[in-house]
Amino acid sequence: MLKEYDIDKLNPRPNPYAKKLKKQITINLTSSTVDYFKAQASQVGIPYQTLIDMYLTDCAESNRKLHLKWD
Repeated sequence: MLKEYDIDKLNPRPNPYAKKLKKQITINLTSSTVDYFKAQASQVGIPYQTLIDMYLTDCAESNRKLHLKWD
């Protein structure tokens, strides 16, 4: 191993982004919901999955509660 790759001499530190790592899941969404986020994403120029993640993250961080009404 080359000297510059020897990490034994370094003081490793925790990854500051470890809490922000994403977890891949499978989720079933209606076609109209996906189409809505795809249209919004194309307007702002970001991938639709990123937009959905940003929206859900905002809901979670704001502790937003759902108001469901069943008919």
